[in-house]
Amino acid sequence: MTALVKPHGADALKPLLLEGEALAEARARAAGLPQIRLSSREVGDLIMLGIGGFTPLEGFLGADDWRSVCDDLCLTNGLFWPIPITLSTDAGTASGLQGGDEVALVDGESGELMGAMRLAEQYRIDKEHECREVFRTADPAHPGVKMVLEQGEVNLAGPVQVFSQGGFPAAYPDIYMTPAQTRALFERNGWSTVAAFQTRNPMHRSHEYLAKIAIEICDGVLVHSLLGKLKPGDIPAEVRQEAIAVLLKNYFRSNTVAQSGYPLDMRYAGPREALLHALFRQNYGCSHLIVGRDHAGVGDYYGPFDAHHIFDEIPADALLTKPLKIDWTFWCHRCGTMASERTCPHDAADRVLVSGTKLRKALSENGSVDPNFSRPEVLEVLRRYYAGLDSGTAPAV
Repeated sequence: MTALVKPHGADALKPLLLEGEALAEARARAAGLPQIRLSSREVGDLIMLGIGGFTPLEGFLGADDWRSVCDDLCLTNGLFWPIPITLSTDAGTASGLQGGDEVALVDGESGELMGAMRLAEQYRIDKEHECREVFRTADPAHPGVKMVLEQGEVNLAGPVQVFSQGGFPAAYPDIYMTPAQTRALFERNGWSTVAAFQTRNPMHRSHEYLAKIAIEICDGVLVHSLLGKLKPGDIPAEVRQEAIAVLLKNYFRSNTVAQSGYPLDMRYAGPREALLHALFRQNYGCSHLIVGRDHAGVGDYYGPFDAHHIFDEIPADALLTKPLKIDWTFWCHRCGTMASERTCPHDAADRVLVSGTKLRKALSENGSVDPNFSRPEVLEVLRRYYAGLDSGTAPAV
């Protein structure tokens, strides 16, 4: 059996999560340290550092690496990296710190002690510059731009020790996996080539089609869902996971697909985020990433296939995980099957195209949805969720 792809920039995963006696000692020491309160996005990044998802990073980036990643898509040592992984705080907190200090890293929402960092550097950034380079816009209406503009004035950099994976293992015990766990799963399944299917939505027929194309090419597919925060109006993770599970159970061979989730928030960075998705899927053991229409996009900020094109703009050896670029997919009545722009010669009138807005409206009003757009088992899960929204019992995003 051919080995799985190596982690990014390393021969082995580099998890920063402490265990056992080392964890107990570090927790006790951190209890008396100055606290830095982390945003939800920063908590997700810290957990990924902890579980090896951001191998080979050892902590949050300094000023030179921040600038190099923004401008050149690489660290100052030349290693490919598409989006800055940074930690920020307010100017008042930063003024009380100096190089060499240790600080405790605390979840700003739950108050949980998540880790510790030895401060190597503090610096200010041009937030608009980061936004224009990473998101291709500085429009504050863009949810990723808004996230950057609202972060603290000062970035803190340095190596970290991670104490916790937050609430993810308990909240998603059947699907949350670390990179070491997905690699072990692939090896047990006898898979050496694995395509990751990135999703922040329930899977409909078009998504099913993408995954099945990948199964024809690779040994297996990892349906890898974002478990962190989304923008308002998106469907909560627990609902998405249930909808995905019923689809996989009823319409996929069990030895060809696995379901899992990862702890990041969406950045909605379009092409740059597609590159980050490929990078950390390499750490999870995936040889390929399915890249469809408007991957990681939002609104009209990116062209439908900008995430395809960006993989042609980076060095050929930047990533071991390669894109599976697949065109817009849909059901065609005249073809009588799922198809894509590359394979279907018919007009839009023959195609089942349902926007997310129209689908949500139909589901919330208990309206009809074309059965060729989504499987009935998936629609049943979603109808229960939208009925709960009307009654006030549905889970929040």
